[in-house]
Amino acid sequence: MPLSPYLHFDGTCAEALRFYAEVFGDPAPDIRTFGDMPDIPDDWDKSRVLHGMVRIAGGELMASDSPTGMPTEPQAGVSISATLPDDASARAVFDRLAEGGAVVMPYERTFFSTGFGMVKDRFGTHWMVSIDEPLPA
Repeated sequence: MPLSPYLHFDGTCAEALRFYAEVFGDPAPDIRTFGDMPDIPDDWDKSRVLHGMVRIAGGELMASDSPTGMPTEPQAGVSISATLPDDASARAVFDRLAEGGAVVMPYERTFFSTGFGMVKDRFGTHWMVSIDEPLPA
C-alpha cells in the first residue's frame, strides 16, 4: 500500500489543493467540506475542508483544514518531495510554488542531482523539487 502525505491547513486547504492541481497540471481536487458532515456544531465554519485529495506527480496528496477554533501551523517540519521528468517541468513547478512563498534553496544543479530546489509555498507547505535524471558518472 503506498504512502500518501496528509497536509493540514488553517482555512486555506481548498485554495491550496486547487493551486497544486493547477501547478502540476492535474485534475481538480476532490473536496469535502465540514458542511457535508452530518451534525456539525453550529459555530463551525462549514466552508472549511473536512477532507480533500488531489492526484499530482503520480501520487495522491490529501489534506484538510483544522476545525473552527482549533488553529494549526501548516506543515511545520515536513516537506513534500516532487520528482519531475525533466529540467523544464521541474523549473516551472518550482517557480510556480515559489510565487508568494519563499525560496529555501534555489533550483540548481547540485552534487547529487542535475536539478534540485527547496521552496516554502504561500500556504506554508515545504517542497523539494527535483528531476528524475541521474548525474553523469
